[in-house]
Amino acid sequence: MTGGILSHPLALAVLAALSLTGCSQAGSGASGTAPSRQMALKPCRLDGVAAQTLCGTLEVFEDRAAAKGRKIPLRVVVVPALASQPKEDPLFFLAGGPGQAASRTRILPALERIRRQRDIVFVDQRGTGDSHPLDCEALNPSRTSLAERFEDREDADVIPQCRKGWDADERLYTTSIAMDDLDDVRAALGYRQVNLWGISYGTRAALVYMRQHPDRVRTAILDGVAPMGQYLPLYAARDGQRALDLLLDACAKDPVCAKAYPDLRARTEALLTKLEAAPAKVRLAHPRTGVMEDFTLTRRVFLSELFSLLYSPDVASLVPLMLDRATRDDWTSFVALSLGLTDEVARTTSRGMFLAVVCAEDAPFFTEEDAEREAKGTWFGPRMALDVKRACAKWPQANVPRSFREPVKSDIPTLLLSGELDPVTPPPWGEQAKATLTHSLHVVVPGLGHNTVGADCARSLMAEVLTRGSVEGLTPDCGAGLKRPPFFTSFAGPVP
Repeated sequence: MTGGILSHPLALAVLAALSLTGCSQAGSGASGTAPSRQMALKPCRLDGVAAQTLCGTLEVFEDRAAAKGRKIPLRVVVVPALASQPKEDPLFFLAGGPGQAASRTRILPALERIRRQRDIVFVDQRGTGDSHPLDCEALNPSRTSLAERFEDREDADVIPQCRKGWDADERLYTTSIAMDDLDDVRAALGYRQVNLWGISYGTRAALVYMRQHPDRVRTAILDGVAPMGQYLPLYAARDGQRALDLLLDACAKDPVCAKAYPDLRARTEALLTKLEAAPAKVRLAHPRTGVMEDFTLTRRVFLSELFSLLYSPDVASLVPLMLDRATRDDWTSFVALSLGLTDEVARTTSRGMFLAVVCAEDAPFFTEEDAEREAKGTWFGPRMALDVKRACAKWPQANVPRSFREPVKSDIPTLLLSGELDPVTPPPWGEQAKATLTHSLHVVVPGLGHNTVGADCARSLMAEVLTRGSVEGLTPDCGAGLKRPPFFTSFAGPVP
């Protein structure tokens, strides 16, 4: 796998570049009163962020239930509001993955409209970033040589090695525990209520926080919704195939794309059959070093990389070109696109944290038979789900009650956003979450993939729900003129 199932860092990077039932409080948050903070914050600099930034650390017990033993640091970043009298309720950002570090996502440019009135708060969830990360080189997809980068291996093979290097009880890095951490951060920063913005897995985290601390949430924004009924990565093959089918169908219906890449679906199927029979032996120059290298490419690794390319429609616009070249045994574009994913994944994501979550909250709730059933008829097959099951067999089992998976019921004003072309959290998942959120609005944005913040209308809706403290009166339409970006017919770009 290239990175976290739910929120690919490349998608966040692309979107950032494009953007430059509890007690809820209606209307605007109060303003003019500075929060009474109980933790020290000092000026700091974030990579790629020019805005004034304050950083601090809050220590919490790793074992919150025992309230003794090892303590772990939580990295906290506050980007102060621009207003001289800001609103009292900030926006807390919950990152995806699972395993992304909130402070490393470079998503701040998308929040300038909100930052005019509200503080923006980033907390690296326990096990990520600078919050006692569960990092391990053997799990890290950033590898120097092409042979290492495209090695067909499973997490199960290296988990014992990684666990030896962690000073951690991996059973204690679940979402429920982390959301109690988050409430400690809220209290330490002196905020009475917060607004939540979760992306991808961060929407699960937000839902859990809404269930555990409802009185502390004024509004919630769930972008790329992963409700409690979605088990990672059980449905990934099905949802990914949907996105891929939409792409191939769009190419076939587009005269320019269809002419440039005739019979692309059939040729790709033939390529997959060929790779299944015998992995490709590839020799080409490394795109970064220019040194000729040899590597072996299996069907499984090829499909894993292809899946990752579907997160952002801007990146996916190159997929027909890549598939066409690959069917001709030209792997140059495949390698170039795949390496474009690597640095962001390595910089922002802890694979150990991903496993800590899915091995506690997902894998125990589905069987290998479930994986076979849900992947039936897809190109991706059940391997993603089966690989997680095998990895989790070597992971210490956390105690997560079955009730954890019950739908979150809440009357907190909640805006749900879905990208039409999303390969991992497509619109039906947003509808499932909406069913038990009584004061919610679900908006599907056309032409977008995983996460919608790249659309100005989505950012406007986010700002408006925070201003109103309600979804009442918000227009459900967003991006009526948006559509999938045109497909590239060469590396020079699409035909105008």
